[in-house]
Amino acid sequence: MKSFKGDKVIWIVVFILSIISIIAVYSTTGTLAYKYRGGNTEYYLFKHVVILLLALGLMFFAHRVKYTYYSRISQIALIIAIPLLLLALFFGTSIHDASRWYKILNLSFQPSDFAKLALIMFLARLLTKKQDAIKDFRSAFVPIILPVIIICALILPANFSTAAILFVTSIVLMFLGRVNIRYILTLVGIGSVILVIFFVIIYRNPEVGRFGTWKARIESFINPQGEDHYQSDQAKIAIANGGVLGKGPGNSTQKNFLPHPYSDFIFAIIIESFGLVGGTVVLLLYLILFYRTIRIAIRCQRSFGSFLALGLGFSIVFQAMINMAVAVSLLPVTGQTLPLISMGGTSMWFTFIALGVIVSVSRDLEMEPEEDEEDITHEYVAG
Repeated sequence: MKSFKGDKVIWIVVFILSIISIIAVYSTTGTLAYKYRGGNTEYYLFKHVVILLLALGLMFFAHRVKYTYYSRISQIALIIAIPLLLLALFFGTSIHDASRWYKILNLSFQPSDFAKLALIMFLARLLTKKQDAIKDFRSAFVPIILPVIIICALILPANFSTAAILFVTSIVLMFLGRVNIRYILTLVGIGSVILVIFFVIIYRNPEVGRFGTWKARIESFINPQGEDHYQSDQAKIAIANGGVLGKGPGNSTQKNFLPHPYSDFIFAIIIESFGLVGGTVVLLLYLILFYRTIRIAIRCQRSFGSFLALGLGFSIVFQAMINMAVAVSLLPVTGQTLPLISMGGTSMWFTFIALGVIVSVSRDLEMEPEEDEEDITHEYVAG
């Protein structure tokens, strides 16, 4: 553990969630193995463990980098993210009826995961640089909101839920960064009107892009007695079967009926396997992760570190809460995975990198004595 610097509680939470991930993925990929690998269930276990180990390695590397360097890195990352999103939008591989992926060495790379990380880091940088004029519309609000609108607009056509999560995270960061509340409320109001118009367009043009999928999901949520509610019904059955203590790992029956039990609905399978107790433990682990992130942000003497930790931590935990809410039918199906647990490739890597950046902020707190914020703010944002 001496090699793992920074917040030890976050490291422990990540290790526990990683173990849960291995157990959950191995117990939910049986159908997938028989369909594509001739019953070789160890194939997906081995693949997931390799991806997980690489993710931990990326987190370790990210936490060893001084977090102030991520201010400059965010500029380069955002410049790279925009053409990647454009290329994926027009030429991406179609997976689950969504053109938003690249296929690289048998792995699916989703550029929106990279763009999400880049935008949050870049927002932390901008909010730090603009603190002297943060209440001004032209010199602060416009430069801050432009990259948010561009990135979210590029993600939206193929992945509505990711764009929504990123937009909400950006609004939260702007609020914490003391952006004029009138501007934020105006932006939320405009966003709400655009959202209503967007839904009207979806209902009138279900044949365009993914509009039909989104329409079906909304209708299924609003009218649970309708025809297209298969996934949510199977998830409810899984939760009901789990009871208090669950049926035990590997004994889930609904994993054979849910379309994606190893990703979108893995939380329902966790409850079926480990019961209400297991589901509560997973929920508490995410809340502990967010609590430690808030503590890091409060203790950090530099604005950039605070914004960075809060933005990345909120994004991860917010996505986890949405996934769990979908599993228990509190929200319509979104297609969002459960961070750190669901089977994945590059999405897991970027999540672990984000956690590494958060731990890097806490590592800096251990290495350097407290300094006056005003003396060091421009050290990493100059130029």
